[in-house]
Amino acid sequence: MNGITRREFTRRSITAGVGLAMFSPYLRAQGANSDVRIAVVGINGRGSGHLDELGKTAGVRIVALCDVDKNVLERRAKAFADKNIKVDTYVDIRKLLENKEIDAVSIATPNHWHSLMTVWACQAGKDVYVEKPCSHNIFEGRKCVEAARKYKRIVQHGTQSRSSKEWAKAVAAVHSGKYGKLLVSKGYCCKPRWSIGFKPFKEVPENLDFDLWLGPAPQQKFHENLVHYNWHWFWDFGNGDSGNQGVHQIDIARWAIKGSTLPKSVVSMGGRWVDGPDFKDQGETPNMELSVFDYDGTLMVFETRGLVGKTDKFPNKADSEKFPNKVDDEFYLEQGVIKHGKFYPKGEGEGEPLGDIDFKLNPGSHFKNFIDCVRSRKQEELNAEILEGHLSSALCHLGNISYRLGSEKRFKGQIKAMGKSKEISDSVMTILENTKAIGVDPAKLTCRVGPKLKIDPSTEKFVDNSAANAMLTRPYRAPFVVPEQV
Repeated sequence: MNGITRREFTRRSITAGVGLAMFSPYLRAQGANSDVRIAVVGINGRGSGHLDELGKTAGVRIVALCDVDKNVLERRAKAFADKNIKVDTYVDIRKLLENKEIDAVSIATPNHWHSLMTVWACQAGKDVYVEKPCSHNIFEGRKCVEAARKYKRIVQHGTQSRSSKEWAKAVAAVHSGKYGKLLVSKGYCCKPRWSIGFKPFKEVPENLDFDLWLGPAPQQKFHENLVHYNWHWFWDFGNGDSGNQGVHQIDIARWAIKGSTLPKSVVSMGGRWVDGPDFKDQGETPNMELSVFDYDGTLMVFETRGLVGKTDKFPNKADSEKFPNKVDDEFYLEQGVIKHGKFYPKGEGEGEPLGDIDFKLNPGSHFKNFIDCVRSRKQEELNAEILEGHLSSALCHLGNISYRLGSEKRFKGQIKAMGKSKEISDSVMTILENTKAIGVDPAKLTCRVGPKLKIDPSTEKFVDNSAANAMLTRPYRAPFVVPEQV
């Protein structure tokens, strides 16, 4: 042992172990209890799923809950108390992050809080599971990646399909080249998104800390279409259904484009068409949107349709059946189509099994994969590491930016503006016909058509378009500022 006595070797080993434990939250947890101690932030909607999944994951102990709605917080805490399980409760995440006994945080708040909480948690030495989309804009997503790298944190993104054997196999089949080159990677987010009506401004309920709920967003008056769900349809807080359900399918579509980051261009069209007075409601984001991303040889087409699911709103049942709910991805290759786990030669027939396809997928559920990596400290074994989450979330934002910079035009002739692919024209026509559900004559319909925006993937900025670049971030309301330097 090169002159070191056994006693000295033992003393140095113990000292090194203590020093290491001071800097590793997980090792710090190992003393009397080796469980990973986790806090869940935002526990009303999707957060309840986090509680369920983490609660049944071996080696995990939920030790803290955080929510700005005291009624929600008390209700969730009572469920733990009824089982004689102690959990700390917090309204303000900043207080929670001061707790050095917490190893990781699981974030299921509204979108506009995702990135700031992720950055703060990384800075506080916590690992992070953050719901999709990880960002409210592209600047924020990159800051999440930088924070994870700088503070050496394990950060998993809530795009759970990345832990699906079925999707991993389908993507591997596309990558294999067995069926030829991928021409179009197409995703669908077609769920019922009808009118949310109008809610009046009113006093903030006593149980809600609305200032904390607003966080990074601009100061504004309270109304009940914000809390707890319909915030998705307001630009200050959400990203429409593209950034809600859609980010899952956008992520799968990008995953299938081997080695993809951001595209070289984007163009979007759509509108918010509802069955309210004058076909308007309080929402702002489109409930019908089509975005096309050019990956220089492969197109990604993403179709969002919210006018589905209400048969009584269509002129007849046959029309309703033409536009069913659809949350899926399809891959159009030179030799045919991969969809529903099968290959359809020339896109026809009953399809055939994909056969033996090698694919890499780290085992376990999405949450278990996160916990496994918290233990191993192997960032590369995350199924949806934060960089992948940022890139797929960015696609939602790119599409929305083109849409928001668009202008109202007659629907007729807009197929050409979106591109020549049959898959694009099929989506345009589907959206056009789908508007019959609210009694609109498609021949008289106007829609918002965005400009085709060129992108530099290396800088994550638009080329020669200051208006579009201004929308890569936004002004923040102090002290809830996503920092330039994390």
